[in-house]
Amino acid sequence: MTIQATRAIVVPDDDKRARIPKRTRTDRGKRAAGSIAFHAVSIALLIVLLYPAAWMVLSAFKPSGDIIGNVSLIPETWTLENFTQVLEGIAGMSFWRFAWNSLVLAVLTVVGVCLSSSVTAYAFARIDFRGRGIWFALMIGTLLLPFHVVIIPQYIVFNQLNMINTFTPLLIGRFLATEAFFVFLLVQFMRSVPRDLDEAARIDGAGHVRIFTTIMLPLMRPALVTCSIFAFLNSWNDFFGPLLYLKSPDLYPLPIALRLYIDSTSASNFGAQMAMAVLSLLPVLLFFLIFQRYIVGGIATSGLKG
Repeated sequence: MTIQATRAIVVPDDDKRARIPKRTRTDRGKRAAGSIAFHAVSIALLIVLLYPAAWMVLSAFKPSGDIIGNVSLIPETWTLENFTQVLEGIAGMSFWRFAWNSLVLAVLTVVGVCLSSSVTAYAFARIDFRGRGIWFALMIGTLLLPFHVVIIPQYIVFNQLNMINTFTPLLIGRFLATEAFFVFLLVQFMRSVPRDLDEAARIDGAGHVRIFTTIMLPLMRPALVTCSIFAFLNSWNDFFGPLLYLKSPDLYPLPIALRLYIDSTSASNFGAQMAMAVLSLLPVLLFFLIFQRYIVGGIATSGLKG
């Protein structure tokens, strides 16, 4: 038996250092210049995006006469009179009345969207019925239909049904799964859930109602929270719908109440309008800060699979 001995080849430290590529000063300079340029452009875009919000917030602390025509961003005279006027109300209605109307519309919108969209999504994702693919394609096709196309027909229908100046035209569509985006989001989430869970439940004698309530709904929590967030924000910020269907000031939500401070026949109170805009954005900002992690989580788990 022959034993072959191997000798370790020792590479000098100078050779090791010679084999490692070195960054030249030119490369480091290019990287530093690229990093500085990237951060400069990012800061510039951030300033452009945040400037309107900063102007609105700071204008709420200016006297009304200093808002229009004054190029200074920082108020020369700080005042809380605008917020006092907002809390006192306008057109015989208090600020809290407008906020309550917005809250009612937003909460009922969330309830209607979650209930109707989840049931409809379960039918498309889990029930095999004739023409399912065609109906699903037609539903997705409604996303391409501009809202302004159906304004006049819808208004005529609601007017003939004596539903104008009520919340019904703003809410009835939410309970009938007319929001195709939310249905599509929930369908994609349900398709990612294994069908083995449904089959195991059917072996135990469960029907579609029990499968939906005991299996699908608990698993759909991230997607439902995401739908709730978007539905709440859309309803809270909706201006055109209430403007079209609501006529009485006691039914106005906050976006329509903001319009009351603009008077074409006399002086407009821009300070109070800015103050109400700031107060109306606080619940939205708080709502987003609390549930922002669910937005990314819900969209990530829903995906575009299937």
